Amino acid sequence: MLSYIASQLLFAVCCIRASRLLHAHLLNHTLRCPMQFFELTPAGRMVNRFSQDMDTIDDRIPACAEDFLLCLFDVLSTLLVLALYIPLSMLSSLPVACLYFFLQRFYVATSRQLKRLESVSRSPIYSHFSETITGSSVIRAYGREKSFILLNNIKVDANQKSYYPGIVSNRWLGVRIEFIGNCVVLFAALFAVIGRTSLSAGIVGLSVSYALQVTMSLNWMVRMTSDLESNIVAVERVKEYSETATEAPWEIEANRPAKSWPEMGKVEFKGYSVRYREGLDLVLKRLNLSISGGEKVGIVGRTGAGKSSMTLCLFRIIEAAEGEICIDGIKIADIGLHDLRSRLTIIPQDPVLFSGTLRMNLDPFDQYSDEEVWRVLELSHLKQYVHNQPAGLGHECSEGGENLSVGQRQLVCLARALLRKTRILILDEATAAVDLETDDLIQSTIRTQFENCTVLTIAHRLNTIMDYNRVLVLDKGEIAEFDSPSNLIAQKGIFYSMAKDAGLV
Repeated sequence: MLSYIASQLLFAVCCIRASRLLHAHLLNHTLRCPMQFFELTPAGRMVNRFSQDMDTIDDRIPACAEDFLLCLFDVLSTLLVLALYIPLSMLSSLPVACLYFFLQRFYVATSRQLKRLESVSRSPIYSHFSETITGSSVIRAYGREKSFILLNNIKVDANQKSYYPGIVSNRWLGVRIEFIGNCVVLFAALFAVIGRTSLSAGIVGLSVSYALQVTMSLNWMVRMTSDLESNIVAVERVKEYSETATEAPWEIEANRPAKSWPEMGKVEFKGYSVRYREGLDLVLKRLNLSISGGEKVGIVGRTGAGKSSMTLCLFRIIEAAEGEICIDGIKIADIGLHDLRSRLTIIPQDPVLFSGTLRMNLDPFDQYSDEEVWRVLELSHLKQYVHNQPAGLGHECSEGGENLSVGQRQLVCLARALLRKTRILILDEATAAVDLETDDLIQSTIRTQFENCTVLTIAHRLNTIMDYNRVLVLDKGEIAEFDSPSNLIAQKGIFYSMAKDAGLV
């Protein structure tokens, strides 16, 4: 009894540890994948790995492995009894074993592929469901509920085309191994009759009862072996994502910048080119420019000119095809991603908030005091709103900040930037989705609080950058113009035509 309990505990501990390691590797590699992985991989496919495949590893595989081992020892003990008391019955063991092996190989080859097809066809169901939930308001507005339900049914039917044959093949295996198992009983009884002169009634009864028992054990062992091989596809799929290419190292101990870096905020692009992934055209082509520390630079251009790509390059979301970017003389490609990204601040076009308290969204790592948080809320014109909430800084934000207006979410992102106060601030069309009043509030705060910082602004409204030191005009990924706003207007080039369209000249 003690040995049985110890074996069960050891088996459970080993299964849990293996599952945890697989999940940890899967999660770590998925979170560290470059952005192109998420652009190419449907969300449903990733959800499938973390849900169904991990559930198979946690639940189905350990159960199959445990049943297989129990049946194996049961069969071996039964065969030993038969070999000792009815040696003639072992003559049938070899052909029966061959038949079991042949059936198992034939079934597993089919079952494994059906399992793989069923897992692959399940991912589109998750993707479609996620997209439907996200766009439910638009679907209702256009009255497209029936078409989305129909599309969901089509995807479920496609999944059942693999799932149902898997069940049928399992029943096919069950019928045949039951037949072979009954043959084992037949031969055990036959050989007992043949050797009746030398065998006692008790031995004959024992051998036949053991033969009946081994039939059930053999059947279940073959089925569990087959299920184990079929379900092991889940480990293969998880392992596939655990071996994907990841981003550059988080930290490089041999080349870590000083804690005060960047001190000036000087940014240089030297022959810099970049593409989103191999095989695509360059989105930025041989950029050469230098931005002095504390300089305010506006970045403008038509759609697709490469404005947002510049911000992605600064954070190394996409890596250089050629050339380099230097900040205060340090090549950003030579330092760890965490060291780089933690020293830059961005206010994105789409404000990002997480479900949790307002304070957690402003200071997720709890690095600042409540007094500092209230100060930045005042500077970002949110103090009155937060003060009026019953929970104050503990006010709960829903997922994505849905219980805040777009303008308030943008001001929260501004407060987050003010709290960190790094030497380089990037605004990626931060005021494109807010009203003019909120836009003026954000711009006035940036002018006063980031006076000594390098500010790079991708401008949607040109009036917000007319007082900047210089304006960079991009055209098809190349620098078309780069000078002060007044000089660019005097040149009557691309920036002049854009300013004229905006009614500024």
